[in-house]
Amino acid sequence: MTFCSIADIDGNTYLDVYAQIASIPVGYNNPGLIKAAQSPEIISALVNRPAVGNFPSSQWLSILRDGLMRAAPPGCTQVFTAQSGSEANDLAFKAVFMAYRRKQRAGNPWTEYEQATSMKNQAPGSPDLAILSFRNSFHGRSFGSLSTTRSKPVHKLDIPAFKWPQATFPQLKYPLEAYHQENEEEEKRCLQEVENIISSWHCPVAGIIVEPIQSEGGDNHASPAFFQGLQALTKAYGIILIVDEVQTGFGATGKFWAHEHWQLPSPADIITFSKKAQTAGYFFSNDQLRPDKAYRQFNT
Repeated sequence: MTFCSIADIDGNTYLDVYAQIASIPVGYNNPGLIKAAQSPEIISALVNRPAVGNFPSSQWLSILRDGLMRAAPPGCTQVFTAQSGSEANDLAFKAVFMAYRRKQRAGNPWTEYEQATSMKNQAPGSPDLAILSFRNSFHGRSFGSLSTTRSKPVHKLDIPAFKWPQATFPQLKYPLEAYHQENEEEEKRCLQEVENIISSWHCPVAGIIVEPIQSEGGDNHASPAFFQGLQALTKAYGIILIVDEVQTGFGATGKFWAHEHWQLPSPADIITFSKKAQTAGYFFSNDQLRPDKAYRQFNT
């Protein structure tokens, strides 16, 4: 039987309203998942763990087409897989930076100097680029994503970080119908702050990452107009917009993807996912986000 409750070591039983922090989509001990987990296909995948970037299974393409791509967000035609939400965001950052530099090179090959300086963690091989995130955001605990996490000091204290900017996420007043004008002004103020940062930061902002609903950092929401405005800014400045749907994706908000509520005029650039998907990765809609060489994005 499927349960949505958990018990501690003393035998106390609790209703798990958080579903293991959004990672259990259909309850505990789900019989369908247990049956699938005991299938020869899963057993083979577990005991013959492939380096997918080099030695994908003969079934890999059909697994993607018949599995994850059936859940792809509107306009997204491609997916790159990962092992956790934090890794999915890290890989999305890499995709953004590679696309940004490839555009700067205008299609020219890497220079010997770029390759040599990358081995020394120096520019131009290791360029000074940034990802903008929002105050109170949570995008993971791995080293790259942690530089965009802004929710609690306990995650970040004592850990070196990239010097990347943060902007204010709208702080709306409720009830919404009573504060329509104030909330509209707050969202415009936050968008102006984003634009000011893009224009003045000490290095180019190559990407912006945002949660549809700030969860770990507080139950914070914004209107579709705010996110539409954010996408318009990224288009105007040639920046990639990353929508972090690790918490909100796979049916948590009334639509399969929370950003569908925004009614964006064009598809989102990158959507990261994990949790309820029982896997992880990012969908994307722009061919320029494909790695320009094999082995640049990789996982086992």
